[in-house]
Amino acid sequence: MTSMSDERRTQGPKEPRPFTLAIVGRPNVGKSSLFNRIAGRRIAIVHDTPGVTRDRRTADVVFEGMELRLIDTAGFEDAAPESLSGRMTGQTLAAIEDADALLFVIDARAGVTAGDEIIAAALHRSGKPVILAANKCEGRLIEPAALADVFALGFGEPLKISAEHALGMESLAAALESLAPKIAAPEEDEEPFETEDAAEDAETEEEPFDYRTRPLRLALVGRPNVGKSSLFNQLLGEDRSITGPEAGLTRDSIAAPWRIEDREVLLHDTAGLRKKARVAGEVLEEMSVGSTLDAIRFADCVIVMIDATQPFEKQDLAIADLIAREGRAIVFAVNKWDLKENKNGAISELREKLDRLLPQVAGAALVAISARTGEGLNRLPDAIMAADRAWNSRAPTSAINRFLESALSRHAPPAVRGRRVRIRYMTQTKARPPTFALFGNQLDALPEDYQRYLVNGLRENFDLKGTPLRLVMRNTRNPYDPKK
Repeated sequence: MTSMSDERRTQGPKEPRPFTLAIVGRPNVGKSSLFNRIAGRRIAIVHDTPGVTRDRRTADVVFEGMELRLIDTAGFEDAAPESLSGRMTGQTLAAIEDADALLFVIDARAGVTAGDEIIAAALHRSGKPVILAANKCEGRLIEPAALADVFALGFGEPLKISAEHALGMESLAAALESLAPKIAAPEEDEEPFETEDAAEDAETEEEPFDYRTRPLRLALVGRPNVGKSSLFNQLLGEDRSITGPEAGLTRDSIAAPWRIEDREVLLHDTAGLRKKARVAGEVLEEMSVGSTLDAIRFADCVIVMIDATQPFEKQDLAIADLIAREGRAIVFAVNKWDLKENKNGAISELREKLDRLLPQVAGAALVAISARTGEGLNRLPDAIMAADRAWNSRAPTSAINRFLESALSRHAPPAVRGRRVRIRYMTQTKARPPTFALFGNQLDALPEDYQRYLVNGLRENFDLKGTPLRLVMRNTRNPYDPKK
């Protein structure tokens, strides 16, 4: 597989990583439930259907005073490497290789199966420390005889836990304490540890901050089978997500660290967004869509992937409109460009179509790529960074009002019921996305086409391509109106 150019993927010195714990086991033994329980929040999709988890998912967490990097894995099955089950097993083997220790989960109700024995043999070959946990021990006593075969696995007596009911977590923490280092207690003069929620609250304040000091949260979104996971793997330079001809392989959004020059990026691969009618009533599909929507809301910038052989279908437009309404920066990646038969003038045609069908993100970057061959990927980072700069951009009030004066002189607002709409001044109230407040009289009656005229002018004058803009109306008080 061809990866991105080295200039764009320079990693620099690696920081020490947390102690890495991979959760492994057969399908449907409760690995994702345990992953969520240790993490302390719902991250991975959990469903009774076997094989919900297909890619390996990571999360940095603090569990009972220990800093851990958790890896949730797909089920481990003895299958042909080219099959879907075989590719899922390949992801699990990669997680075992990356881990410092392994948490081997079996189903206490089912007892030891042939599948458990195959996994045990692979874990012994890894040479990594293994903690054995018998999940689903809630509800009734599990007789010791029912777990007698567990000792034959070679990992000693299992921890009896229930991920669903949070039973046995103290025993799990005690078993981990001999392997994972404890977090050092802060000195008295140090600032208290800032939680993720506190960091998010701080970001909502309007005080200026250097957005480049924090990781760029980037999501890959699109219809099923458009090539999101292939692009994800190409950008990372490794087979991090399962790919194949089957549609809908990715069920849960997964994240991995990436880098564009000196900027850290948290890259999210997501499940394909289907039409509502095809998802309604399908619980697992609805959960996958919910995971993708969460990734969009979490993102700063979203790469909307378009199939070059079927560009800008109705679902593509609906996805782009959703992202614009969420207020996220947008880059369009037209994938499968290597399959495009007639490329002469094709980009110009797609650009015209994009600006006509999606005026709310007019001017957004449109990059032709092939995730399979690596064609065009060197142009993607520049487009991402430009969209991110626009999304975080702030314009001086003086410059905004010079623009406004010029715009009003070229095209004055129309009259409403015989009275002219008066626009007095404009200012930018926030970024992420850029939001502008318009002050004047009768602004509630300002036609949408005139609002688009102002938005397009702002986009062009202040280089705000690739981001949705917000325009807020603030009617000023009329001192001669007795109703005011």
